[in-house]
Amino acid sequence: MLEFALWWLLLCLPIPFLVAWAMPPATESQKTGLKTPFFGLAKQLQQAPGVLRQHGALRIIALLAWALLVVAAARPQWVGEPVPIKNEGRDLLLAVDISGSMEMEDMQYRGRNLPRITVVKEVVGEFVEKRTTDRLGLILFGDNAYLQAPLTFDRLTVKQLLQEAQLGFAGRKTAIGDAIALGIKRLKTRPDAARVLILLTDGENTAGEIDPRQAAELAKIAGVKIHTIGVASDQMIDRGFGFFSRAQKASADLDEGTLQFIADTTGGQYFRARDMADLSQIYDTLNEIEAIEQDEKVYRPIVSLMHWPLGAALLLSLLIALTRLPAVRKLL
Repeated sequence: MLEFALWWLLLCLPIPFLVAWAMPPATESQKTGLKTPFFGLAKQLQQAPGVLRQHGALRIIALLAWALLVVAAARPQWVGEPVPIKNEGRDLLLAVDISGSMEMEDMQYRGRNLPRITVVKEVVGEFVEKRTTDRLGLILFGDNAYLQAPLTFDRLTVKQLLQEAQLGFAGRKTAIGDAIALGIKRLKTRPDAARVLILLTDGENTAGEIDPRQAAELAKIAGVKIHTIGVASDQMIDRGFGFFSRAQKASADLDEGTLQFIADTTGGQYFRARDMADLSQIYDTLNEIEAIEQDEKVYRPIVSLMHWPLGAALLLSLLIALTRLPAVRKLL
């Protein structure tokens, strides 16, 4: 469909006729003397052979050139048929535990034991990088919870802030309840289907002013869905030194009961990550279950046609100039 972006400029088309009507040729009595150094040449050009015969045709060509210039200025464009675009996106707030226990090296990857925080940064960083149509936010918590990045489409900045997080920045303990409360505060203005918090921790609540179970109840009232992830392997570790050392499961401090309660209360799911492969699979699953289909957008392809009338006007102007050349050459 042909459209004009600046259609009102088409009102300029009759300007030459209006000028001719408003300013008719001067009569003999109205003529006044005007000295010009090239008057003689102009008079000879007007009386040159062929010029008078071309006068009517040149006028038509000039008017056509004017019309083409006006059409070009009105910016003609071809608008294609509407093309629907299915827009999917999520508003995900990530709450990551950076307490002292996250330095424990019990996460298996290719036969090596890596610190929990290293694995979390790697897997969560990849998850963030792939979310090209999502808004992501980041909460870091230890003794206290801090909003490191508000919900944003700038996923590269979110990933960088996660990579730069250091253990102990927020304290050595774990304030799970405070992290949930902060997440509720940041998500309360979002649409109902978009209020999603992903909480990742390796321990139990040992700090903060809000009990995690109470925070879960508040999240339920606020309509915030919480998915919880417990990060800890089942392998045995030694705690202590010499005669006082003792074997203990790496997951001994993980409060799975509370994490399960939080997920069940808010309509989310609880996941357990024992190694890097488990954590990667968890985020793949979250990617599938938290897709939010937003309002369908429509795209109409637009092709500019301005260059066609503009080019035609230029050619007509050149044609008018070329018709003058024989007469000029003869006079010179």
